[in-house]
Amino acid sequence: MSDVEFLVGQRVTVRHRLDDGSATDVVGRVVEAGPHGVTVERRDGSEVVVAADRVVALKVVPPRPARSRRALDVGVDELVRVTSLGWPAPDVERLGDWELRAAGSFTGRANSVAVVGEPGLPPADAVAQVLAFYAARGLPPQAQVVVGSDWERRFLDAGWVPKAGYRGGAVVQVADLVDAPETDPRVDVVGAASDRWLSRYGRVDDATAARAVLEGPRTVGFAELEDGGVPAAAVGRVVVTGEWAGVAAVETLPDHRRRGLADAVVRTCLAWAHERGATRVYLQTMPDNTGALALYAPHGFVTHHEYRYLEPSQEAHSRSSGDHSAGA
Repeated sequence: MSDVEFLVGQRVTVRHRLDDGSATDVVGRVVEAGPHGVTVERRDGSEVVVAADRVVALKVVPPRPARSRRALDVGVDELVRVTSLGWPAPDVERLGDWELRAAGSFTGRANSVAVVGEPGLPPADAVAQVLAFYAARGLPPQAQVVVGSDWERRFLDAGWVPKAGYRGGAVVQVADLVDAPETDPRVDVVGAASDRWLSRYGRVDDATAARAVLEGPRTVGFAELEDGGVPAAAVGRVVVTGEWAGVAAVETLPDHRRRGLADAVVRTCLAWAHERGATRVYLQTMPDNTGALALYAPHGFVTHHEYRYLEPSQEAHSRSSGDHSAGA
C-alpha cells in the first residue's frame, strides 16, 4: 500500500486476512494510513490496525447514515466501554470483557477494573487476578460496578464494600448531539493540557500521570475561557471516540461563577465534538452535584446509569487471595 494518505478521514470497509487464514471486514473512519497499513476507527471509538500485507480489499463507502437509536437506548456495557476509551488508562490488561486499568492513582476511572460482561474465568479466579494486578502496581484494588447490576450483587455477596469517600461513584448522563450549539469566541480549544489548565482542573498530584490519561485519546480538546483578563477562568475537556463525545472537567474559578462561563465552555465543547462527527455525548458527575446536573440539563442530558466503586474488605481480600472459593 502506497500513497494512501488521502484515505485519512474517509469512511471505508477493509477486508483483511486473520491469522487463521480466514477473512473479515472492518468498517469505519481511517485515522492513519501509510505504506505499512491503515488504522480504522469504528463507531464505538475502538481502533483496528490492519497491516498492508493483510489487506484483501479496501473500498471507500458513503458517510455513516444518521442513526435512529437514541443515546439513551445504548446498552450499559457498550457505554461503559465507550467512556473507558474516552478516559484511557496507560496501563491496561484485558480479562475477558473486563478491563483492568492503572494510571498511577489519577482518578478512580483510570485505576479500577471496569466490570461489564464476563471475565472468561470462574468469578473467584477473576477476582484473584484483579487483586494480583493491583498488588503488582502498588495500588488498592477497586471494582467499578454498575449500580443494580448482577456483578454489583456478586461482589457485595463476596464481602466487597463500597469505597469510602465523596468520589465513590458517579451518574452517567447522555444526550443526542443532533445540532451544533453556538460556540463562544472567548473559548479556545487546544489539543494538550497546559499547566494552567491542570491547575484549574485540580485533582492532579502527578501531572505526568494525569496527562497520560487526559491526553491519551486520539481526538481530544482542552477548553480555556478568558474572563475579564483572567486566563482560563473556566475550563473543560472534550473527547471524541467514534460517534461518541465525552465532556468532563468543567471548572470555573470561584470569583467568576454565576456568569454563564461554564455553559459557554460546554456549548463550545459540544460544537467542537459535533464538527468532528460526534452524534451522541455522555458525561459523568456526582449524583448529588446539583449544580453540574442543572448546567447540563438544558442540553438534553438525562441519566443513563450509575456506577460506584467497591473495594475488598480485609476478610474478602484474604479469602480471595488465599483460596478461590469466593463467589464474587
